[in-house]
Amino acid sequence: MTSGITSALLVAAGAALVIQNLVMAKITGAASSVLVALLMNSAVGLMVLSALLLWKGGFGEIAGVFRPWFLIPGLLGTFFVFASITGYKSLGAAPTIAVLVASQLVFGLAWDLFRSESISIQGILTEVLGAGLLICGVVLIVSRQS
Repeated sequence: MTSGITSALLVAAGAALVIQNLVMAKITGAASSVLVALLMNSAVGLMVLSALLLWKGGFGEIAGVFRPWFLIPGLLGTFFVFASITGYKSLGAAPTIAVLVASQLVFGLAWDLFRSESISIQGILTEVLGAGLLICGVVLIVSRQS
């Protein structure tokens, strides 16, 4: 997959995430709890993925490769969606997205630095400057909401 196609896919996913969270925040407003929106999100995802897995050949592979730590991504994903909906409802879309993106960038940079075998000062400074500018933008966006 080319970098252009991958970038377009990421842009589409970003747009889909905004729409998803707006709709889920609206569901939460109509229901007694954010749990209703989370369950609906998970149920639909489970149905779609189950259908795709059945079409591909079944669930047999899951039983053969399953390890208890495979549950961690689902727990983290559910937490992410819960935090996103909460942010959309209390802060709004832009501040929520800004904080999420900045935190992902900071932790992603930390991970890349941790696993890197060759670290150049110029590369680190460039990445830290970019992250710093993004964090400054987050502060401006979030402070505007206060």
